[in-house]
Order: sequence, then structure tokens, then C-alpha cells
Amino acid sequence: MALEASLLTILACPVDKGSLLYFDDEVSLYNPRLRRRYRVSSDVPQLLVQQAETVGDDEHARLVDKARAGRAVQTTRRIRRPSSWR
Repeated sequence: MALEASLLTILACPVDKGSLLYFDDEVSLYNPRLRRRYRVSSDVPQLLVQQAETVGDDEHARLVDKARAGRAVQTTRRIRRPSSWR
């Protein structure tokens, strides 16, 4: 089952707070900037840094090409923190 669109609008990478690519057919979220893949298990994104998988050059290229071909959904844009949080 695919993640709900409303959930995709709020998901961000736990490390850089940027958007992720969601691959429904691979049941994963991917951060191409950090080359980290997060699994989705039972419709629950596993966004724990310790559980992220770092992907190599070939896998990164495959995922980016797949996203460029329109076979991924991009999640929320970068979250801006108020200056009081810094």
C-alpha cells in the first residue's frame, strides 16, 4: 500500500530536514543529497538515522534516474527553522 499524500507533504529527512523521494514500488524514501535510504515498513516510514542505509554510486544513479523518469514522489520542501531555534 502507498503512503498517503497528506503524509508525504510533511515528511522530511531527519538529518538535513530536506525533501525525500518516495518510491512506492520499492517501499522506501531516499535522500539523494546524503545518499541515504529509509525503509517504509507496514506503511510506517522508518526515519531513524541509525536504520538508514547508505547507498553506493550505482544505486544512487539508478534511483536518481528513476526519479527523473517520474517514478518517484517528492516529499515536502526544506523545513525552515525559526531563528530562535538556532
